[in-house]
Amino acid sequence: MKLLLCEDEKELSNALKAILRHNNYTVDAVYDGEDALAYAEADQYDGIILDLMMPKMNGLEVLLTLRSHGNNTPVLILTAKSETEDKITGLDLGADDYLAKPFDMGELLARVRAVTRRSTGNAIDTITYGDLTLNKQSFELSTSKETIRLGGKEYGIIELLISNPASLISTEKIMERVWGYDSEAEINVVWVYISSLRKKLAQIGSTVEIKASRGLGYTLEKAD
Repeated sequence: MKLLLCEDEKELSNALKAILRHNNYTVDAVYDGEDALAYAEADQYDGIILDLMMPKMNGLEVLLTLRSHGNNTPVLILTAKSETEDKITGLDLGADDYLAKPFDMGELLARVRAVTRRSTGNAIDTITYGDLTLNKQSFELSTSKETIRLGGKEYGIIELLISNPASLISTEKIMERVWGYDSEAEINVVWVYISSLRKKLAQIGSTVEIKASRGLGYTLEKAD
């Protein structure tokens, strides 16, 4: 799952980003309201963690603008304990939940899971292509022969490819979607994970292949 983290306290943002990524979330981090709005409207996120007190545009203004534009991405707002009226206003504007600072990291993770789960409702937890089935909850990739559990980055790549079957996905798009806009990873890391996924597809006996288009990107295709 991909999250947008909007928090202007960089030390806190870095800590949250590290914990979320450790729990297999892809995270884009921004530090003011204008960037929060720009990122939220430019990309598709599974959830937004939104601090109310940010420079340039506060969290309530960001939330109001998103909802007025029809953006229904789940939003967890972060507030100070004293901001009771802002909590109520945020919920009235369409926030899905709130968490008061200071908070326990375990509670943050639980609330992120809750708001993203509610947003999917009865959505199907698996996606398929060819002989592959990907479980979006357990990160398990299966054929009728065998099942294997993927790491977070592997899951992010194969989920993107299965969701866009037979479509060319650029290496840059994979980097943005799986590693995040602010990642310092080198772009050739994508090839390393693609290589690992190819071995795992072979391991579970899949006939689906990841095809490379030199200098362009990758395509998921059924074998002829």
